[in-house]
Amino acid sequence: MSPDELVYLGILAASIPVGFLFRYLSPPVKQGAALLLGLIISIATCGIHTLHSLCTVLGTWLIIKINWRSAPALSLGWTFLYLLFFRLVTWFGLPQPTPFANAIQLLLTLKMVSLANEIQSYHLEKKKEVSTFTKSPVVGGLSHEPSLYDIISYSYCYVGIMTGPFFRYQTYADWLQQSSPLSLPGKEPCLQRLKMVPVYGALFIAVNSVFPLSYVRTDEFLDHNYFYRFFYMVAIFFVFRMRFYSAWCGAEAGCISAGLGCYPQGALSKPGGGPTVKYSPDPDTVVEYDFKTIQNIDCYNTDFCVKVRHGMRYWNMTVQWWLHHYIYPNAPFRAYALRAGWTMLISAYWHGLHAGYYLSFLTIPLCIAAESAMEASVRARLGPTGQNIFDWIHWFLKMRAYDCMCMGFVLLKASDTINYWSSIYFIIHIIAVVCIGVGQVMKGGKKRERKDGVEGLKEDVVREKAE
Repeated sequence: MSPDELVYLGILAASIPVGFLFRYLSPPVKQGAALLLGLIISIATCGIHTLHSLCTVLGTWLIIKINWRSAPALSLGWTFLYLLFFRLVTWFGLPQPTPFANAIQLLLTLKMVSLANEIQSYHLEKKKEVSTFTKSPVVGGLSHEPSLYDIISYSYCYVGIMTGPFFRYQTYADWLQQSSPLSLPGKEPCLQRLKMVPVYGALFIAVNSVFPLSYVRTDEFLDHNYFYRFFYMVAIFFVFRMRFYSAWCGAEAGCISAGLGCYPQGALSKPGGGPTVKYSPDPDTVVEYDFKTIQNIDCYNTDFCVKVRHGMRYWNMTVQWWLHHYIYPNAPFRAYALRAGWTMLISAYWHGLHAGYYLSFLTIPLCIAAESAMEASVRARLGPTGQNIFDWIHWFLKMRAYDCMCMGFVLLKASDTINYWSSIYFIIHIIAVVCIGVGQVMKGGKKRERKDGVEGLKEDVVREKAE
């Protein structure tokens, strides 16, 4: 493991026992202590580069104070433009930010855009209350506009400050105001989330030592036969998954120990978004709680869901919620495929400026179009046994598609990514194009494909409303 990874691991490990201590603090003390600890972590790992995140926070606060109506769009523009400056600071003679500063900046961008949307919703609902003399029915809405101190406290809260998961300001405010945090579940769900981390960590170290990423960039790699080169991306994606499974499960455990994101099961919470219904438990019944609000990874479904489209929903789940609520609905296109492509483009930009991100993320719409075409033209015509076989083949190709896209995500450079994809003859891209062609020939055709696309869009819209 690299020195940076060891620092991440140390912060994750320390956050778990610290979280249990925070359950003993009163709301004002909890807020101040979480802010102080977050600032200590930021300054210790980022040094002078902490000013980047501070500028982002203050800029967003000014936007909200000046024009809350347009704050969501303006904050998105401000934070994303600052991301561009942040990544190009060396062009201006400034020192290169640390990887820790980059991690904090990424999560802070999500928080600031979400905050602007929450505050806009708060003001709009208050205006409705005044005009209709009725209480707002919005679930999980703010009860008051956050002060500058509240915003800074939310931005630098130590929980997940550089590892995630993303959580809304309302989730943070609910955490501060928990009436009896010591009575909420903690130890058992924390251990449940951590039980597989040693396995993921051991597999990461073992497989990474046998299949190092650096070997792909060597001339010797190309001397191996096709099947070895093809299998290598399977191993790389496996290492990639084990690394993030370990990190995100550990990050979730840090939230659980502190009680962040703990809501009654009846509130039907969604990762990133929190409760979706108003829940008033019966005083005579025992309330069951969950931590779905801060769940960032579903390891089983990531590996075993069938569709490329569904795979995205189980990976980095809180960020996917953010994309589906703040980017996808506001895309400058109406067609599902174009909206998906736009969302993937924004996601790639958020991750960084490396060409590999864009090559990988923009392969996703191609794969979605391919699976939609095949489902409409082939699967719909099969019986139960045939559909079962189709789904197994679909799952296998889905995993290979993510293997292929992972290579662009980790190799980063366009030349390295294209060189690897060409070494396996762009087989995944070719299969996707062939599947689209087969869909057309077999009269899945444009009508069936458009119907599937529209139904896919409706499915996403329904899911967004539910979330």
